Formats: sequence, C-alpha cells, structure tokens
Amino acid sequence: MIPVPGFEGRRVAVFGLGRSGLTAARALKAGGGHPILWDDSVSSRMQAEAEGFAVEDLTTADWTGFAALVLSPGAPLTHPKPHWTVDKAKAADVPVIGDIELFARALAALPAEQRPKVVAITGTNGKSTTTALIGWVLKQAGLTVHIGGNIGIGVLALPAPTPDAVYVIEVSSYQLDLTTSFAPDVAILTNISPDHLDRHGGMEGYVAAKRRLFQTLPPKAVALIGVDDKAGLETAHILGARAATAGRPFPSVEAISTDASFVPTGEELVAMRWTLAELGPVLSDEGAVPIADLTAARSLPGRHNAQNAGFAYAAARALGVAHDAAVRGLMSFPGLAHRMENVAHLGPVRFVNDSKATNADAARQALMSYPTSFWIAGGRAKDGGIEDLRDLFPRIAQAYLIGEAASDFAATLGDTPHVIAGDMATAVALAAADARAAGGDQVVLLSPACASFDQFPDFEVRGEAFRAAVLNLGATPFVQG
Repeated sequence: MIPVPGFEGRRVAVFGLGRSGLTAARALKAGGGHPILWDDSVSSRMQAEAEGFAVEDLTTADWTGFAALVLSPGAPLTHPKPHWTVDKAKAADVPVIGDIELFARALAALPAEQRPKVVAITGTNGKSTTTALIGWVLKQAGLTVHIGGNIGIGVLALPAPTPDAVYVIEVSSYQLDLTTSFAPDVAILTNISPDHLDRHGGMEGYVAAKRRLFQTLPPKAVALIGVDDKAGLETAHILGARAATAGRPFPSVEAISTDASFVPTGEELVAMRWTLAELGPVLSDEGAVPIADLTAARSLPGRHNAQNAGFAYAAARALGVAHDAAVRGLMSFPGLAHRMENVAHLGPVRFVNDSKATNADAARQALMSYPTSFWIAGGRAKDGGIEDLRDLFPRIAQAYLIGEAASDFAATLGDTPHVIAGDMATAVALAAADARAAGGDQVVLLSPACASFDQFPDFEVRGEAFRAAVLNLGATPFVQG
C-alpha cells in the first residue's frame, strides 16, 4: 500500500467503494487522514464497516468539514450530469479528486532523491497491452517494477515507493478527469478514437481528458504520442508548439507512428525519434535504421502491436534500458489474455481471442493483422456499428455474428459472406468447420467490435467462453514460451 499524506487529522469524503474507493480509503487512513465512506450499495457499506471505516450518509453530511471528495471513476464528474456528490462538493468548495491524484500527491511529498519513476499510459485502444509490455520489458532488464492502475491492481494498493522502483500505470479518461498534479516521467498516449462520449460530453471533452496526462509534466519528462490518428497528431503538435515557445526546459515530445513515410510538417514537433515501417513490423530508430524485426514476436502480431512495441522500446530507453535488453524484452513478451491471444489450434487452423476489441477501431487492428480470417463478431454495438470497417470486408472469409448486433451487422456486411450464429459456441463450431474446409493455414478470429453486456458480464468472461468453446472442439492449446 502507498500511504497518502497531506490529510492528517482531516475528514475526506470517499464515494464509491469498489476496488479504487476502498483502496483510497485505506491509503488515506494509513497517511493519517479520516476517510468518511459512502456507497449506494448496502453490501459495500457493510464491507467498509467490517474493515473499521467510518460510514456516513453523504446525502445529509456537513460538507464544509471535508478536505476533499475522492470520487469513484465510475461516477460521472460532468456528463451526462454531475453526480450528486460532485454538486455537494462544489457547493461547499471541496475539491473533487481521484485515486491517481492521491498517488501523485503521495509521490510529490517524498524528497526528490527518494521518488520512484512513473510511466503512465492512456489511450482508447492498446493501453493495457502497452502497459503490460512496458512492465515486462523493464522487469526483464532487471528493474523493480510495479504495474497497476486501470489494469490489475489499484494504484494505491501497489507497494510503497522506493527510489529504485518504476511504477507503470494505466490511466483511463475517467481517472484523468480527477487529476490536477499527476506528473509522470514518461507519459504515453496510444491513440484516440470515439469512446465514452456520453461521460465527456462529446469528442472534444474526451480528447481533453486524455490530454490531461500531459498538463503537469516535469521538464525532464518524455511524452510519447501515437500520431496515426487525427487527435493524436494534433496532440503532438500542440505539445511540440508549447515546447518551442516555452522559453524554459520542457518535456521531450516524441511521435510514434506505424507509417515510415510520416514526416512532421513545420517545426512544431520537437522530435520524431521512433518510427515503424509500414511494410512489415520492423521497429526503426531515427528513421530507416532497423533495430528489431518483430516477425518472430508471436505475441505482437499486426501493425497496432508494432506501435505498442514502439512505445515500450522508447519508454525503456528513456529510463536508461540498453538497446539489446529492450529488444530482448519485446521478443519474449508472452502477451495478455483476450488481446490478440493465440488460444489453440486444430491442425493448421489457429484460434485468436481478441475479446477486448469492444469497438470497431480495436477490431480494425485485429482484422488488419491477417490477410483473411473467419471472423466472430457481435454483442452490444457501439455508435456506428461496423460501418467504418467496410474497407476490410474483403479480408473476411466469412463472418459469424452473435448477440444483439447480429442483425444490424448482417445488414452492414451485405454481400460479404456471413451467418447469424446467435451464441458463442455455435459461432466457434461453424467457424472452425469452415476454416478447416478451406484448407491450409487459417485464422478463426474473435474480435467482436462490441461491448459484451448483452450476453456476458464483461469482455473477459466472453473471451473465456470463446476459449472453452475452442477447447471443446478438441483443439490443442498454445503454450507461451
């Protein structure tokens, strides 16, 4: 646990007692604060009381006595409308913060020579893979690494800071909205595409939330920006222009692209040190000099994973990891479950679990990774469905549609071969039979382009259902290593 100082003897309201809320309460208490907890769920309040926390109805509390409100990232800050606790906090002039901000304040309270390094990753897609990949590369290089935040362990539940440690933290747009002083040493934006727009009042608010990662970077920090989408490229230009006109030391801004022909216009971009060749996943340093052929990295297929590798390599080098060690880490990465995960094979037919692809942009990266695939898609569709994937329909040998979106996806696919399978087990069985009948090396790809909530509680359960259906066919599991 990371104790949070600065609230000694003061009352701090904590709303939302999920993973981040309870962890924040423990960290505040360990730092000498008096957290006052509340949740709409009776069972959550009972759990807090069982741990010895003060539980008080915040609807009737005296808010003038609170030093801060620590808000769960699941509660809306601004849209569709502010949570009632936010209204009460603002009326009493109480700051509204989150667990990432508490983490930032805990590190800032340490003497400079005792502070660990922090790598923070955000973006619409790829942030979990990039977070895990960076953590893996740094660990393989012998560093003391703690991985958490929006992935795995809540940030305040990670081990207490030591000077030799590196925290690799995934941060969501919800968490960033609740920060004011978070200042990582390496800040990474993987990409931006429309997502969670209801919580941010539209695309402009969503992009602004992502850019908050760069608002208080220290002068020696490194900002790594994915520039293969419009919002990312604009972000890089904004930060580069800010650096050029600052008149003082400013964080280095580096662009990460999968297009080797990308050339920044003007002098707004301070540096474009890392690029990725468009033809083949070859990581390049300073333009055209190849430094690693990722073809043999089985857990990093596709152009999007080449970009993730670029982020990991650049982050590792920024933290002093030698070139050879960084490349070894990339090549040995075992991958993450439900993210382009090789699950099993039936002879030459490979089954790939990309259940984390909950929107069309994520599914695009998966479909682009293979010349052709037998594609399992569907669930609860996001705005726009799969219309934006139309240019990739020629890569689809056949689609197998499940869930609420099946009929709409079928209409969009039109003449592209498809069948409404309905459920996961049926889709897997049909896709496997067709892939085997096609002969040769084939890929059955689960990349739903949808949320899972119509048939499954989350993408992980959906991915496990895919895995179970595949193994029930007698497929041989892939063993990492």
